[in-house]
Amino acid sequence: MAKTICIANQKGGVGKTTTSVNLSSALATLGKRVLLIDMDPQGNASSGLGIKRYESQDSNSYHVLIGEKTLTEATQNTANPNLKISTANPDLVGAEIELVDMPQREYRLKQAIATVADQYDFVLIDCPPSLGLLTLNALNAADSFLVPLQCEYYALEGLSQLLNTAGLIKKNLNPQLHIEGIVLTMFDVRNNLSHQVVTEIKNHFGDKVFNAIIPRNVRLSEAPSHGQSILEYDSKSVGAVRYLELAKEVVARSEQKTTTEAAPQTQQSAYEGEVNV
Repeated sequence: MAKTICIANQKGGVGKTTTSVNLSSALATLGKRVLLIDMDPQGNASSGLGIKRYESQDSNSYHVLIGEKTLTEATQNTANPNLKISTANPDLVGAEIELVDMPQREYRLKQAIATVADQYDFVLIDCPPSLGLLTLNALNAADSFLVPLQCEYYALEGLSQLLNTAGLIKKNLNPQLHIEGIVLTMFDVRNNLSHQVVTEIKNHFGDKVFNAIIPRNVRLSEAPSHGQSILEYDSKSVGAVRYLELAKEVVARSEQKTTTEAAPQTQQSAYEGEVNV
């Protein structure tokens, strides 16, 4: 059965889609069967993997949510044979409104993923930069959520809100939901502020912070314009190396025996109630 990881942060510009695309590609490069579900109406994860908007106009994540297509029907191949994607387009904006009156509106994505879970090792969900119904569906469908966090103090301000929202979803909708980890992005080795943010986050969240830190990297910025992940565009770049390291950490966490999971109180305190960042 696939492990479903929601990649979420309601703040835009923190490297969420970059992480979704490149972590998916890195997991696939490691031989894992991966499905990336693009839930962001901007569709950047889709274009970042070379899928043109017109190629999925009639079969994408929007049609899955409103029940017109199955997830299998909305899935497309990518350049990596181990990686498939359910694309997004601006119609998803309308899904926020259409879902309001639908039965089990918070469970639409969860039910869709359940039909294909045995076909993949990992299902990754790229969320929009908001905490609306699309992100709610994603968090409700996920086993865990991964938070990309830009190494700047403005990025820290929204973290508490996301963690508290996840805590409410865990309490009311998805009891198994837990934080997969925090991945620090856009790290600038020359910037003292970046180092301070890394220290503060690691002091507060401990082993929930991934060791792989994603730096500011020109090649990472260039890759989407070519419709490629960083591993296809420049596999020797520092960005590709770090995302492979992140993928190995994600695999290791998913495979390890649940010693830490046996302490639910520790996990709960990581994202329920007041979080001081």
